[in-house]
Amino acid sequence: MIALDLPRSFSIREGDLRILNPIDDVKLATLGRVIGLRPGASILDLCSGKGELLCTWARDHGVTGTGVDISTINTAAAQARAAELGVADQVRFVHGDAAAYVPGQAFDLAACVGATWIGGGVPGTLKILERGLRPGGMVLVGEPYWRLDPPDETTVSACHARSRDEFRDLPGLVGLFGECGWDLVEMVLADQDSWDRYAAAHWLNLRRWLDAHPDDELAGELRRELTEDPLRYVRYRREHLGWGVFALLRR
Repeated sequence: MIALDLPRSFSIREGDLRILNPIDDVKLATLGRVIGLRPGASILDLCSGKGELLCTWARDHGVTGTGVDISTINTAAAQARAAELGVADQVRFVHGDAAAYVPGQAFDLAACVGATWIGGGVPGTLKILERGLRPGGMVLVGEPYWRLDPPDETTVSACHARSRDEFRDLPGLVGLFGECGWDLVEMVLADQDSWDRYAAAHWLNLRRWLDAHPDDELAGELRRELTEDPLRYVRYRREHLGWGVFALLRR
């Protein structure tokens, strides 16, 4: 049987990061506030990472929820975070394949923040989220978009896109939500500072790990990443790639 998990490099790169996408704790709190969370609301968080969304919203808004993530390390970190914040009786975290997860209930809100690969893109991910959503419930989707049109394939590749068409610009992404039958009702966008905090934290995590594990089998690969990624980021991703979380309601 094949173990269900992420490659070890992910946990090394992410280190002690709690939010595994380019929004910070202030933006995450803003998102919880602007969508009008109410005590007792139930949330399904697919690809829940280290559980910061569920745990802080349970603490701040009195919500309940279930998070599903493929990483054993992330799942353990999320469970520890729930205990740390005193919300372990409100949220639970399941190690598993988010794309295949079958909810045992209908939730008030279903989220996939930064992992629409589970559905092969936005349309497929919306279908996955909707199967766990009560009628009239809200969906949250985190997704990249082009801030500037990439001028060449080098820029596309440096932004971790397989092709220029993998991402849309912001108007195109908002239009896509409508094409799929959803109204955009709120959004919180990353800015360059929150991108910097996310990207640069990876470099520090990599350097500290390399200093402590110079003979590890991953050392060569991660040394190359640390050498090359800062320049790729400031030359390409920082200027060309945006990211946001979008709140949607079914039409």
